[in-house]
Amino acid sequence: MRFRYRRRSLSTMLGITKTKKRVNKAIGLTALRKPSRAPGNLKRRVKRRIGYYSEPMKLFRWLLRKIKR
Repeated sequence: MRFRYRRRSLSTMLGITKTKKRVNKAIGLTALRKPSRAPGNLKRRVKRRIGYYSEPMKLFRWLLRKIKR
């Protein structure tokens, strides 16, 4: 079994998230909100390039959370 970084939400498991995304895309909200998401997308892209989301880093952050509790 592959290590999951985050637990799936109930909405995702029930398919509610996918339905909402389809509706938003169909009525054009996705395209309307696209410019406002650019800064967050850029930040995530930079993190990806420096290895923030790599498996060793995810494991390291998970271990830190477990230690802090």
